[in-house]
Amino acid sequence: MSTEATKTAELLANAKAAMERYIEVHVDDDGALTFRHADVPCAVQAVRLAEGLTVLSLTCVVAWDLPDDPSLAASAAERAGQGLFGTLGVVHTETGLDVTLRYAFPADGLDETPLGTLLMLVVSTASQLRSDLLGMAEVEQQ
Repeated sequence: MSTEATKTAELLANAKAAMERYIEVHVDDDGALTFRHADVPCAVQAVRLAEGLTVLSLTCVVAWDLPDDPSLAASAAERAGQGLFGTLGVVHTETGLDVTLRYAFPADGLDETPLGTLLMLVVSTASQLRSDLLGMAEVEQQ
């Protein structure tokens, strides 16, 4: 196994141990970590961008197939500007709006406890956003 592969594998193992304090985590065939938090599917991957710079990338699928309503998209965009942890993405599809939350950060040297706290901050934001968006979509449909 190459040094790069070893480093990313160690980082993912550390992230898995950190997250398992809070939720059940699965390891995919490609080494990515996957889990669900309050019906939000999430994945964590590790990438070495340069010597000494390995980042963890967390992607949460907040909602999908929401009504393609301009006020819902505007609300999601407003929330994106308020977020401290992550970048919100809104995609218009044939079946409605899909919303994701992504967060990437350098993770070399982070101990298990602060790493778990940081990841859970992002995941909790995604779960709260899902609840808010689904509530708004329900109101829009009435």
